[in-house]
Parts: sequence; C-alpha cells; structure tokens
Amino acid sequence: MRDYQSETGFIELAQRYAHNIANGRFLWRNRVGAEQVKVVVTAGEKQFSFDSYEFSLHDFDAHPDVTALAEVIQYGLTEAHALIHVEAYCQLGEGQAVYPSQELVMGGGKGDKSKFLYQLDGQAAMHSQKIGNALRTIDTWHPAYDEVGAIAIAIEPYGSVTNRGAAYRQPKEKNDFYNLLDGWMLKDKTPTLEQQHYIMAMLIRGGVFGA
Repeated sequence: MRDYQSETGFIELAQRYAHNIANGRFLWRNRVGAEQVKVVVTAGEKQFSFDSYEFSLHDFDAHPDVTALAEVIQYGLTEAHALIHVEAYCQLGEGQAVYPSQELVMGGGKGDKSKFLYQLDGQAAMHSQKIGNALRTIDTWHPAYDEVGAIAIAIEPYGSVTNRGAAYRQPKEKNDFYNLLDGWMLKDKTPTLEQQHYIMAMLIRGGVFGA
C-alpha cells in the first residue's frame, strides 16, 4: 500500500474525484435538461468555478482547473485532511421538475403513499449515499468496460450496477475486490496498476473488510 502511495501519489484517483465534482455528476437527473450548470468549490482561500457541461461524464481527460482541485484532494489522501465546500447551481426552466432522493419505505397499508421524497428542513434534498455513488463513479478498469459502452461505473466490491441488474466484477473471474486484495496482500500477486487504482478506491470508499 505504501508502495502505491509513493509510486502514484494518489494522483489518478484525485483527478477522477475532482472531475466528478466539476462535471456535476452528483446532481444526477437534475443535470439533464438544465440550461446551465455551475459548480463552485471552496478550499480554504482557494476557489474553483466550473461550467459543468464543459466536462464529460464518460472520460477523465486532464483539465488545468480540475488538476488544481485534484491537488487539494490529493493532499487530503496523502498528507492530512482537506476540507472542501461544494455549491452547485442549475438554471432550469420555470416549472421544470427537480429530482430529490426518495426514502425507502418498508411495508405500509393499502392506500398509503408509496413514494416519499427526501427533505432537510423542508427543502428537497439528496442522500449522502447518492452523492457518494456519483463521486466514486470512476471505475473504467472493470473487464466489461467496452461492453457497457465505455461508461464508468461506481466503485463497488463486485462492480454492481443496480439499474442494470448486473455485476461486472465477478468472483469466478477473480477480478472482484476481495480476490484482488487477497492476491495482493496474502499471495504476493501484484495487480496491474489499473486494478491497484480500483483496490485503493475501494478502501477509500470504505466498508467491512473482514478476513
């Protein structure tokens, strides 16, 4: 793990996280159909402003402003904590719908509402899990990348994509997180650099990694 940090400095991961902030991916359906989307990031005395439509959802090409934000995130991954404040602005048409998160409702009697929208202090809001999923949608290293149309998927142990009902990192193919980590840590099988990126992104994501 220390070798990975010394060799890569977490640059690739920081760049991808920064790109997903700049492109406003975390707005989900609210990003679609908006006339303009602007993201403003404040980190200490530094401030970055992005026109989100200038940044693709499907690749992570380098951009000077994104690189500057990535350096802040990289510092947070390698040195000490880095706090950033993110604000997003969407210009929508009058009466155009907005899409907050939905609450999971278990049970309920006949005639009860089946859909409850998430809110904070009376305002439509989005769950942190949904925002986190968008920020970690950086996995272009999974084996089905070309099959799914060269689209990144979220960092998940088995490469699961709920809305597709599929998992693109199957244990039988030994490219899931647990097989890769065991091979690296216990069997001295060093993964390719791309899969090392994936493993480290999984550790950043967090979870229960028992043995």
